[in-house]
This record gives sequence, C-alpha cells and structure tokens, in this order.
Amino acid sequence: DLPKTSNVALTVFNIAGQAVETLVNEQRPAGTHTFTFDGSRLASGAYFYTLNAGGYAETKKMLLVK
Repeated sequence: DLPKTSNVALTVFNIAGQAVETLVNEQRPAGTHTFTFDGSRLASGAYFYTLNAGGYAETKKMLLVK
C-alpha cells in the first residue's frame, strides 16, 4: 500500500543492468496498486526489477521462462 500520493517507478532490467521495460513512472494516489508485466518480447532468462515509491526502494530478481 502506498501511504500517500507519491511518484512510483517500476523498471525491469536485464542481467547487464540495462533497462528493458518501464511499467510505470508517474504520480500515483495513496492506496493499493497493481501492474501487469508482459515479457513476451523478452528472451527467457534472469531479470531484475526495481520499485521506487515515496522514499522506498527495492530490487528483486525474477526468472522469465517461456
């Protein structure tokens, strides 16, 4: 949950650290938000995604398997 209106950025990076998809980069109101990632144009493999929102930042790893 986003406690107050904040800029939210959710970006997917390849293993080399290059941004391959930006899912959102805009102001969002307080509350719960969901985002859909369509990885159909990307190759199978390991990727990282970074979420930045209202002073919070977290990076996680994901595996895309086709």
